[in-house]
Amino acid sequence: MSPYQSFARVYDIFMTDMPVDDWVAFIERQWSSCGLKPDLVLDIGCGTGAVTLPLAGKGYNLIGVDISADMLAEARQKADSLNLNILFLNQDMREFELYGTVDSVICVCDTVNYLKDVEELKRFFSLVHNYLNNGGVFIFDINTEYKYAEILADNTFSDITGSAAYIWENAYRPDTHVNEYLVTFFISDGSGKYGRFEELHEQFAFRTADVLSALKSCGFTDIQTYGADGFGAPSDDSERIFFSVTK
Repeated sequence: MSPYQSFARVYDIFMTDMPVDDWVAFIERQWSSCGLKPDLVLDIGCGTGAVTLPLAGKGYNLIGVDISADMLAEARQKADSLNLNILFLNQDMREFELYGTVDSVICVCDTVNYLKDVEELKRFFSLVHNYLNNGGVFIFDINTEYKYAEILADNTFSDITGSAAYIWENAYRPDTHVNEYLVTFFISDGSGKYGRFEELHEQFAFRTADVLSALKSCGFTDIQTYGADGFGAPSDDSERIFFSVTK
């Protein structure tokens, strides 16, 4: 099963600890510090709209791109319930296409880590650069190797709610820099019975130096990095690093 099919049905239930408000505040802070007042914003790997919807609610025009049709279906349903007019596109981030350019591109919640190697990273950055207006800002984050090796490692995680549960079996391979996790879901059908579903996910641990090199090779400038809180510089034990760059 492809990632984010079964997960889409319960994603918002289990991801309530995502600091979405902090991410939105960081994004707006970066725009302000760059003197940018974006009209059209592209959110790549938008998922169920965790960041897309709050930004649209603030008056920005949003395009949301995601490879999972199931995640987009959840996002569209939420957007409709909030009367938000958002264009959602079911596309692969490695080969997305737009009809024109945008003022800013955002890509958060470790979506970039789903790229398989540095070459895919460069191709993705090149596409972003192509569709970004001059003076536009590209903001994204990555999970660090520290997080994969020291926090997730070879651990098992689980959670349960009244209608669903999951077991997350993680394995990090430092020789290949690949983090693999098998998630088993148990989802209620509403009658007291639970269906069992599995999804296998793989993420790549990019080195910061490789990310910076790829950005520069694609023509980005004014490259800034931040730790997980979006304020200070990243440290050796940062679990997430944010990048903010300009075309």
